[in-house]
Amino acid sequence: MPKQRKIIYAITAIYTILILYFLFFAFGRTGAAERTTGYTFIFIPDDFYKMPAISDLLHPSLMDFVGFGNLAAFIPFGILIPLLYRISFVRFITLFFLGIVLMETIQALTLLGSFDINDALKNSLGAAIGFGAYKLGFRSKNLWRNMATTAISGLVLFIGVWGLCGLADKALTKEEGPFVAINEWTDSSGVTSAGITPYSFIINGQNVNPRYNMFGSEAGKKEKFTYTSKEEMIFILNYGIPEPADDSGSIRVSVDGREILTSSGEDQLNYPELFPAMFEMPVEAGSELVISMEGNEIIWDVGYRKMQYFWE
Repeated sequence: MPKQRKIIYAITAIYTILILYFLFFAFGRTGAAERTTGYTFIFIPDDFYKMPAISDLLHPSLMDFVGFGNLAAFIPFGILIPLLYRISFVRFITLFFLGIVLMETIQALTLLGSFDINDALKNSLGAAIGFGAYKLGFRSKNLWRNMATTAISGLVLFIGVWGLCGLADKALTKEEGPFVAINEWTDSSGVTSAGITPYSFIINGQNVNPRYNMFGSEAGKKEKFTYTSKEEMIFILNYGIPEPADDSGSIRVSVDGREILTSSGEDQLNYPELFPAMFEMPVEAGSELVISMEGNEIIWDVGYRKMQYFWE
């Protein structure tokens, strides 16, 4: 046993040195420190459960390896430390988490990285997997059987946690819902407007058939449409000047007073390959959308895709 203990000590020391090297010196950290001008501290956990999906492994990127490494690289500590010291899970994971937090702090203060609570949580989750594998594996006096059972248990637990992380990511990530047409805008006179009856037209030789709605300025005059978003969404509209009308016209779109789109007939004349054009952008709930138009400019199929969780 003393000999085995010395071997475990040596393995733990070597592995710890290797992890410290990756934490402080690998991935060009020393060169990056010379270019870094300030500290980075991330205290709010938001994506510690994010892991590369199976499809990502077909063409893995460096960040995919980092995502796996933040979890898998710390599994051995959950096995080695209980082999050296009799310790409960609560005490082990608490001390381990505090140790990782200390390493993250040193990374940030030395400008060799950032303090990221998400990394600390993912590292600790890896150590917890190792501790669980140790508890499941070391149940007999046969060392080799224990090691084999621990390795299999660790792999099964890792795959299980990976799957749970994927489910958590799916459940907590908003996705674009189906398209919803906005058919009620407030016009310049304060009246609710459903726009004009959609009709087919041609822009730069392309046939356009609006499916949901169409808005334009009456007799080429200036018109303004206002809409307040009720939920987080991706706002979408199509715009252009139909043939054979001349190129006089313009459109401006703003969100809460900030202009996010401006276009004119001159743009369409100079860059015909861009028209008919589609515009889309994310909009927060409660934002005021304002569309200002004049001349022959029209918009159609105006609406949004609600950002929602898959279970909504």
